[in-house]
Amino acid sequence: MDVKNGAIDTCKPQHTDVGCLPTVNAVTIHNPAVPLNSPEPTLGRHLARRLVQVGVTDVFGVPGDFNLALLDHLIDEPGLNFVGCCNELNAGYAADGYARAHGVGACVVTFTVGGLSVLNAIAGAYSENLPLICIVGGPNSNDYGSNRILHHTIGLPDFTQELRCFQTVTCYQAVVNNLEDAHEMIDTAIATSLKESKPVYINISCNLPGIPHPTFSREPVPFFIAPRLSNKMGLEAAVEAAAEFLNKAVKPVIVGGPKMRVAKACDAFVELADASGYAVAVMPSAKGMVPEYHPHFIGTYWGAVSTAFCAEIVESADAYLFAGPIFNDYSSVGYSLLLKREKTINVQPDRVTIGNGPTFGCILMKDFLAALGKRLKHNTTAYENYRRIYVPEGHPLKCEPKEALRVNVLFEHIQRMLSGDTVVIAETGDSWFNCQKLKLPKGCGYEFQMQYGSIGWAVGATLGYAQAAKEKRVIAFIGDGSFQVTAQDISTMLKCGQRTIIFLINNGGYTIEVEIHDGPYNVIKNWNYTGLVDAIHNGQGKCWTTKVRCEEELVEAIETATETKKDSLFFIEVIVHKDDTSKELLEWGSRVSAANSRPPNPQ
Repeated sequence: MDVKNGAIDTCKPQHTDVGCLPTVNAVTIHNPAVPLNSPEPTLGRHLARRLVQVGVTDVFGVPGDFNLALLDHLIDEPGLNFVGCCNELNAGYAADGYARAHGVGACVVTFTVGGLSVLNAIAGAYSENLPLICIVGGPNSNDYGSNRILHHTIGLPDFTQELRCFQTVTCYQAVVNNLEDAHEMIDTAIATSLKESKPVYINISCNLPGIPHPTFSREPVPFFIAPRLSNKMGLEAAVEAAAEFLNKAVKPVIVGGPKMRVAKACDAFVELADASGYAVAVMPSAKGMVPEYHPHFIGTYWGAVSTAFCAEIVESADAYLFAGPIFNDYSSVGYSLLLKREKTINVQPDRVTIGNGPTFGCILMKDFLAALGKRLKHNTTAYENYRRIYVPEGHPLKCEPKEALRVNVLFEHIQRMLSGDTVVIAETGDSWFNCQKLKLPKGCGYEFQMQYGSIGWAVGATLGYAQAAKEKRVIAFIGDGSFQVTAQDISTMLKCGQRTIIFLINNGGYTIEVEIHDGPYNVIKNWNYTGLVDAIHNGQGKCWTTKVRCEEELVEAIETATETKKDSLFFIEVIVHKDDTSKELLEWGSRVSAANSRPPNPQ
């Protein structure tokens, strides 16, 4: 983790006055701030151009006095659009969603009060390996080292509190309070975010964006990030060992994990599946990264809550290759997976471990998978076994007229809505499990935040994803408890003219937490959710809301959303029984509860 600070010593005014601006030996910047639309080379213009060059066209944020001058320069950039959000947390979540769709995202907030508000979203992006540029408008450069107390701080003359918080959730931090090294720090931060696929933190003093400097005198040269290369000898050794390991197996399988995205290895994984003939599964957090229409796809491997017949094939295999897995308590269903290390090839973005034996470093996942496919014998045994035991899933019991809507009936209708023009976003909760069972058609996207699991993420992420992928229609599934955390930015969706469909699952509380550990704290105050969205709409923009309590109303709502109101943001409040949950959540909740409640080890 790298930290770069500006040359603080050059900004230290020497004074003893209290409550007034320093006048003796203070650093005075003689270049006046240049007006907007000027060709003068300024820090603000350079940062704006850099963002556009790396593919950012929308920056999410909240204005504050320390970032206002910087925002002037960002909005003056023709290729850049500022999306003002209702709070910093949602701005960070929106940048997260934007990065998932567009490859990189950015947000802009003010010092400390904004920075600490967005911090939770940045931590989530870090956990999900998303390149995200978090820009903070910071104190005047003359205030560094002045021993003065500023607003938006905790009342100490130490301005590093925010920086220290960001050090653990970003891969690079730059405090830009001096124009001499601003160019280097900004470019290094952005390049590091792209190379590491992690968030970075850039703090820019509020008096610097509009000041010209010779280092910005040339139009910024587009980035060229040197491609990473595999160690050829290590790659050959790893492929030889893995091929020997898999070729002697009778019924091997391959399983895709979430780190395939950061490794840019999804295509290589599919090529390996084509070449090997193995049965293909994905971990839950990798859903959407492997085409589910692949001829040997057998579903989601999630231990005891896997899709039907998938776990039986994976766990009975005599060899399994996991590409980019994350084995945490959630993905392992409370550490209950029936896998054996000696049967596993674990392929990480730059490292391969084979069974209990050798590990090979400095090997890129995509290179390893591509080379391995050329060395494997074609073996369809595991997939043939899957075909023998597979029984098609049944359908939910037919609803009686006006019968209360059941969740399994809801998702049967959702399945019919999906196409290559849609994207599914699943909020933390029972939507995780219900959406895992959806079969994604070609081109249909899928996103959720499994590693961090922050409730409320989906509202902001939906905003950001829809802003990045305007050709797609986002379909979001959000629980009532999660929605109450971040509901305000429905307003920003309307302001941006988005046409998302939001299914608000109203079951009266935190259902996922009920199944882990129940208590009265899991019951929440019911809102009039459609009334709230109508109030936010306030006649401005295209919006349609409705409540559904039975299948007939659901069918009518979906028809309206996809036909007459297809260009509107469509909010559907689905009212279901508080105990109407997926069987997978019941099983998963009991196992996670058991893992959480393990007694302390004896001392």
